[in-house]
Amino acid sequence: MSSPKTDRPQHRAIRSYVLRGGRLTAGQQRAFEQYWPAWGLDYRAVPLDLGQVFGNEHPVFLEIGFGNGNSLAEMARRQPDRNYLGVEVHAPGVGHLLLRLNEYECRNVRVIKHDAVEILHHMLAPDSLDGVYLFFPDPWHKKRHHKRRILQPKLLDQLARVIRPGGIFHAATDWQDYAEQMLALLDADRGRFRNRAGPGRFTPRPGDRPLTKFERRGQRLGHGVWDLVFVRRT
Repeated sequence: MSSPKTDRPQHRAIRSYVLRGGRLTAGQQRAFEQYWPAWGLDYRAVPLDLGQVFGNEHPVFLEIGFGNGNSLAEMARRQPDRNYLGVEVHAPGVGHLLLRLNEYECRNVRVIKHDAVEILHHMLAPDSLDGVYLFFPDPWHKKRHHKRRILQPKLLDQLARVIRPGGIFHAATDWQDYAEQMLALLDADRGRFRNRAGPGRFTPRPGDRPLTKFERRGQRLGHGVWDLVFVRRT
């Protein structure tokens, strides 16, 4: 006998990403096999002990959606006195980062292949991060898709929970309307976040954000990039 149907609508969480079916290269597949035990963390819905994870008490910075991981690996190589958590859902990008971490011999990075929203909610304790990076997220440029943009009030609640007082949230985008939306959202939350550049202002690119190949090409073509740096209030 079939189970009774219910008239209650089934709500699915709106995702800020679409899982692409890109194949792993042979090198990326090898990276998962050889290097995941050293740098990878499996998703578990329990808070991480970051001191135990990294084996030290250095400040921890999280990058949401690191793409191919080049910027994250470069930041980690430049600043060995910082720890970095990298979050990405796309396997080829994770594999690429694992190869780069091995090349650079970075020991101050851990990688999680999972939805960043669930990681923020379940795997990170309050005030556990010194900073969160969101570099060039999917702009979902069509107006009807703006609800898919990752930086929404609910995400801001999680960022305010996990970033310690005095820590930073740093976002960058090459879509002006997305930059303006993020700026308005963060400036409106002045009880929890302070715009380091001043209300209503963008920040010149901080030196600790590596300039990407994509960004250099955009500069040659006259494309803009907007950085926002907000400090978690005490």
